[in-house]
Amino acid sequence: MAIEIYLKRNNFRVTIAGGGEAGLRALEHERFDLMIIDIFMPHMRGFESIRIFHERAPVVPLIAMSGYAFANLNSPAPDFLRMALELGAARCLRKPFTPHALLTAINDCLAEHRPDGDIAAAARLG
Repeated sequence: MAIEIYLKRNNFRVTIAGGGEAGLRALEHERFDLMIIDIFMPHMRGFESIRIFHERAPVVPLIAMSGYAFANLNSPAPDFLRMALELGAARCLRKPFTPHALLTAINDCLAEHRPDGDIAAAARLG
């Protein structure tokens, strides 16, 4: 909810989807300039969502985020954010992140994918 409020205050149009399946339905009915996906969300896993979203809308940049921490700090943890990049995410954010880091990632993605600077919408899925 904090991300939604922050993005709206920064003049983004925001669509919330409560998980991967809802995000896919939204993608079928609307055009998005950006998707923000939590790697760990209910029902459809974020990795699966990133792969499917990237296949269905390859020109829409994805920002993956994760704050997952392992209980056993002695064992090596998989690098979930790197895995998200390999599946098609344009940027990754490790939680907790600052509002400035979020806005920077969004603006960088939009600048790379929309050189004319037309920033119309942001979508948060998860």
